[in-house]
Amino acid sequence: MEELTKQQPVLESSTIIRLQCLTHLTDYLPVPPLQLQAHTNPLDHNPYFHPISGFYLSPTDVILRNILFDLHTSSNNNYTSGGQLELAAYHRAGPRQHIYFDPATGHVRAAIVTCGGLCPGMNTVIRELVVGLWELYGVREIFGIKAGYRGFYSDQVDDHLPLNPRMVHDLHKRGGTMLETSRGGFDLHQIVNAIQDRGYNQVYIIGGDGTMRGAVKIFDEIKLRKLNIAVAGIPKTVDNDVGIIDRSFGFQTAVEMAQQAISAAHVEAESAVNGIGLVKLMGRSTGHIALHATLSSRDVDCCLIPEMEFYLEGKGGLFEFLESRLKENGHAVVVVAEGAGQNLIPRTEEQIQDKDESGNPVFLDVGGWLKSELKKWWARDHPKELFTVKYIDPTYMIRAVPANATDNLYCTLLAHAAIHGAMAGYTGFVCGPINGNYGYIPVQEVAEAKNVVDTNDHKWAWVRSVTNQPDFART
Repeated sequence: MEELTKQQPVLESSTIIRLQCLTHLTDYLPVPPLQLQAHTNPLDHNPYFHPISGFYLSPTDVILRNILFDLHTSSNNNYTSGGQLELAAYHRAGPRQHIYFDPATGHVRAAIVTCGGLCPGMNTVIRELVVGLWELYGVREIFGIKAGYRGFYSDQVDDHLPLNPRMVHDLHKRGGTMLETSRGGFDLHQIVNAIQDRGYNQVYIIGGDGTMRGAVKIFDEIKLRKLNIAVAGIPKTVDNDVGIIDRSFGFQTAVEMAQQAISAAHVEAESAVNGIGLVKLMGRSTGHIALHATLSSRDVDCCLIPEMEFYLEGKGGLFEFLESRLKENGHAVVVVAEGAGQNLIPRTEEQIQDKDESGNPVFLDVGGWLKSELKKWWARDHPKELFTVKYIDPTYMIRAVPANATDNLYCTLLAHAAIHGAMAGYTGFVCGPINGNYGYIPVQEVAEAKNVVDTNDHKWAWVRSVTNQPDFART
């Protein structure tokens, strides 16, 4: 094979960097009002910061979305038809030299809302938004919106909770969210009316893909009304299914806790005659938690995820594989993501039509169904032999625990990145790590992007090599 050398040109084409459009308040407020004037960043005078050259980021500081590509144009879709290398890029997150909100004049009133299910680190993000706004930029009017989107327009007096550093000082040590999250309740005009009527000019929205789709609508309506309000999103999903960013906060904590459940299932299975430990993990549309927990624990014999169809009976099926494992080892551990095998579970007509508060299809309990099918299979084929299935469902335990050290640090950086962006006048963005660096991504892109497990890549191949499970491809 011909090798590349230092003398051999690697790229013979020019490179095009396409910077993804990031909205600034000045883009749709043609006559800047008094409060939209540029101000010197107060970090200049903060005794804990010493801004030097390079401390403040400029509009030309960018992050490339893709950093891996084939150097040969014939095998790479990053090249244009003219042979030019085209790379997407995002603005880097961080403090700017000038800000467009002036806390010194009392013109900053921030709202923080959490939506959707629980996730480790939600309280940490709330804490760091409050502390960051207060300590870095001197913001004194910070409000937590309780009960998700519906809290904006609720008649409950305490649904707009004043926040300060003293109230949130130990929040990072607690699981859940102090703002009592909920699903649904999205009424665009009531939400934006409430934001406008209460004088909020910075809105920080913490939530998953459904929440971000709502954030897109809020952002668009604010632009349509030409309001001086910055909207910043912080992506939250324990399943790690948000696209573009490297990972979502809480994911590493979830994998760590999932390992404990797998370890318990392994002990139960080992301690029984023909014992099977069955663990159901989170993952409605993606199997990242199941995949990473499998690779981390090495006690798993079969990992079932939504991206991979499987079947029970017949050659190459799950039952045949488990029977061989029980004969070989006397026990087996199966990990199944909650969204796996949903097409195999019998449903009534009512269950087919059933939706949750966010409009998502309601999933049936694949763990309970699989446990029942395993018992029926063994009773039918091996009626005289002992058999035990220990089913562990740690879903809500995993969601509700405090974030670990890695996720706590990550949540701090996310919160501060969001604050810096909003103070600089950017809006309609989501912050997150891209190839290890924090950037600002248009919220529309994040709302549409998905991060699914690629069952054709090396990581999934490694899962199969660790478990020796079949690929469930029918012959």
